[in-house]
Amino acid sequence: MTQSLLTEAQRQKLDASSDELFYAQPRFVQHLDGAFRSRLTQLYRERLKPGSAVLDLMGSWVSHLPEELSFGEVIGHGLNGQELAANPRLSRHFVQNLNVNQQLPLEDRCLDAVLIVAGWQYLQQPEAVAAELKRVLRGGGQLIVAFSNRMFAQKAPQVWLDGSDRDHLDYVAKVLAHGGWLIEAVIAEDTKPEGPLGWLGGKGDPFFAVVAQRP
Repeated sequence: MTQSLLTEAQRQKLDASSDELFYAQPRFVQHLDGAFRSRLTQLYRERLKPGSAVLDLMGSWVSHLPEELSFGEVIGHGLNGQELAANPRLSRHFVQNLNVNQQLPLEDRCLDAVLIVAGWQYLQQPEAVAAELKRVLRGGGQLIVAFSNRMFAQKAPQVWLDGSDRDHLDYVAKVLAHGGWLIEAVIAEDTKPEGPLGWLGGKGDPFFAVVAQRP
């Protein structure tokens, strides 16, 4: 049994109604701006190897993977089947509510990398999810958790709502380290939008990421 780090109060959400109902209608929009997405794709370019088996966990209709890289398999997961079906990078996909069932329909040590973008902030059982990702990743496999300061606040657990950006990074790293992951990088960067706003010193969505390795 996975050891708990969070209290029950920290797992509670403002909107306790069905997650499936909340995500029932597809949202074919970008939840993060172009500057964030460019930085994310660059991180993938630096970290992911061609031919890898990749799981895009808590994903949607776009995976932000570098166009020039080909992978052995890209498995998609999320809560809206229409969004996942529209994602051209996915080899296959499945729909599952990780707040209800953390056991993934995947074999042991079948993956080289797991990607979570703007998703960790909705996990109510992050310890169990982290343990399950260790099961499906091969030794040396990578987990990349990326997020910004945007969210559906009503669906985020209290532990996320109570924290600052720095707290969020520390929280993700703490859960993973507690679960036996090796923390390779903790990234906190400003982004610069393209065009006039960037020229004038404007900032895009801030970029935060935790990169961990399965021992």
